[in-house]
Amino acid sequence: MERMASTSAGEATDSGAAPTRLQDLVVITGFSGAGKSTAMNVFEDAGYFCVDNLPPEMIRSLVDLFMHEGSKVEHAAVVSDVRGGEFFETLSEVIEGMETLDVAHRVLFLDADEQSLMNRYKETRRRHPLAPHGAIASGIAAERSVLEPLKARADFVVDTTGLSAAELRRRIAAEFLPRENAGRLSVTFQSFGFKHGPPRDADLSFDVRFLPNPHYVPELRPLTGRDQRVVDYVAREGHLADFYEKLIPLLDFLLPQYQAEGKSHLMIAIGCTGGRHRSVAISEHLAARYRDRDDLFVELAHRDADRAKA
Repeated sequence: MERMASTSAGEATDSGAAPTRLQDLVVITGFSGAGKSTAMNVFEDAGYFCVDNLPPEMIRSLVDLFMHEGSKVEHAAVVSDVRGGEFFETLSEVIEGMETLDVAHRVLFLDADEQSLMNRYKETRRRHPLAPHGAIASGIAAERSVLEPLKARADFVVDTTGLSAAELRRRIAAEFLPRENAGRLSVTFQSFGFKHGPPRDADLSFDVRFLPNPHYVPELRPLTGRDQRVVDYVAREGHLADFYEKLIPLLDFLLPQYQAEGKSHLMIAIGCTGGRHRSVAISEHLAARYRDRDDLFVELAHRDADRAKA
């Protein structure tokens, strides 16, 4: 076991207080290199009792311990992944068995595309746990076959492809942790390029490739949609204004509906060919328009703007 961090979550404030018991258990799993350590840090900072690299068969024992009348732990998060070796394959059974326990539990699954995982391993020069002496790609492939059943059982799946550590932390906090304003919806406007693949975690996705493409204008090609010259070019035929006239009323209708349904985070993806010009300009415009609303927390992400170069 690589790491165990306990906090004062749920501890009695005085000696006469009634004993507390486990009320919330989060099981974090997913691909090696997809950000599980970052995810665990979110819960640790929030006062959860956290355990890293816990074999599945020990999860039930830990829960039984925390459910004991003398336990002072109310909130716990555990990371269980393929580092547990052959024991990891029993995680699905352990999760299924927890359905009989009188404790709220949620499964967080962290995903990422193969190229992102390989890049992260190359950057850190770490070995893949399923291919310690072989190619990283073979380890990822072996891991994928083991993880697919768990992904299907997860309560929340986060594709960390293109996400910074800070963005991942905010996404997890928005979904799992109480917010100061429970009615505030966290909205992320993300630009992307279809040539790099659509984002797998988008709730709403809009294709803006019908608009004039600045890529074919030599003086505009090196710029991004943040530049007013690009915005002016995209808007030159009037279709951009027409698009906003249709899209903004739609979003004005949808956002309160998602809030009423209890959704905490909404990903709105805007895609063009390369993810550098049109989608960036529109994402910037939408984020600026909705950022001042008191009922929303707005974030902006440009997944491909820096890599979609001429």
